[in-house]
Amino acid sequence: MKNKKLLNTTTSSFLVYAVIILLLSAPVFYAISQWLYIYETDEVLLFHKGSFIKQSHKSYTESDIAAWNKYNRNVDIVADMGVKKDSIVSKMLFDSIANEKEPFRVLYTPVQINGKKYTYIERSNMVEMEGMVYSIAVMFLCVIIILMIGIIWISKATAAKIWKPFYNTLEQIQDFEIDKNKAPQFIETDIDEFDRLNKSLERLIEKNTAIYKSQREFIENAAHELQTPLALFQSKIDTLSQFPDLSEEQSELLGSLNNDVSRMNRLNKNLLLLSKIDNNSYFEKTTISLDASLNRHLDFFIEQAESKHLSVNIETETDITIHSNTVLIEVLINNLFLNAIRHNVKGGKINISTTSDALTFSNTGKNAALNSEKLFNRFSKSDPSSQGNGLGLAIVKKITELNNWDLVYTFDENLHHFTVKF
Repeated sequence: MKNKKLLNTTTSSFLVYAVIILLLSAPVFYAISQWLYIYETDEVLLFHKGSFIKQSHKSYTESDIAAWNKYNRNVDIVADMGVKKDSIVSKMLFDSIANEKEPFRVLYTPVQINGKKYTYIERSNMVEMEGMVYSIAVMFLCVIIILMIGIIWISKATAAKIWKPFYNTLEQIQDFEIDKNKAPQFIETDIDEFDRLNKSLERLIEKNTAIYKSQREFIENAAHELQTPLALFQSKIDTLSQFPDLSEEQSELLGSLNNDVSRMNRLNKNLLLLSKIDNNSYFEKTTISLDASLNRHLDFFIEQAESKHLSVNIETETDITIHSNTVLIEVLINNLFLNAIRHNVKGGKINISTTSDALTFSNTGKNAALNSEKLFNRFSKSDPSSQGNGLGLAIVKKITELNNWDLVYTFDENLHHFTVKF
């Protein structure tokens, strides 16, 4: 479902409301204008009738009436039609000038001339009324449309100005990264709700940044402090291993301890590495040949793979040149290689391929896709029994983020693919 912008949503609602009101008001306005014009026309007809009665027409003879009818185009005095009171009706009558039938309002009213009953008939052409009402309606629509466009434009421009602090806050929050040590600077606003939002976010960011720094310092300090005892522990285990007359059980115990210490050493080194990456310690960058970095420790990893009966196939289209830190590139390649070896199956395979802008490690393993949402999290392990510490791929992810590269995981043709796109 595609999200809608708040400003567009409010403007759209206003526009829909305005269009509905316009569509309803236009015919209503036309009907009211038409009724008013008919009402005014009827009033004029009645006024003319009253004026005729008040004037000295009571002594008219038949010849006077004929002359009246001849020289008054829209007024006729005819023999009594049985009309008892004023009556105004709408009729379509033939107009000799227009040479077609046109709508008229016709007044029938009883009059008495020289003691004889007659019917007074007056007509008023409504064509002019329709044209006028249509013109007024069109003018009304134009005024309403102009008014509507103006209101929408002013509302949108005003809303954009009012909501500017909110969108500024939104953009800064989207770009904010807690590990970059750069807090967002929100613009000042006189709108209470936005001001409260900014202050709440500032307090939240300040608190979480302090917690993050504290945790990072703790990990770094703990890793540093653990180096010495771990080294001493390893040294003493090595010394014990040299003692003569060790029983088989004692040798197995020392071997198990040695493995555990090795794992602790790797974990400690990885934590220190992550801490240094977080602190931007690897800021020096040079131009690096990816093929050279791959080949530097290739023999060692092939030996490791062969010990697990894994075949290694390398396909390089071209030598990629990248700009990054040499140490971090070696760590990235080593971790991807170790991940492909450690999470493989006996008799499996590892494929390494490069294109003009990508490096891909593919390996056999579990016959199902891994959880990509948790795959690159720290201490996340797809296999709980694995000898790894769950930091290898997290370090790879961190290195790619530091260099603005993309790290993509896919599962295709029973192979797990880890691709770094430069």
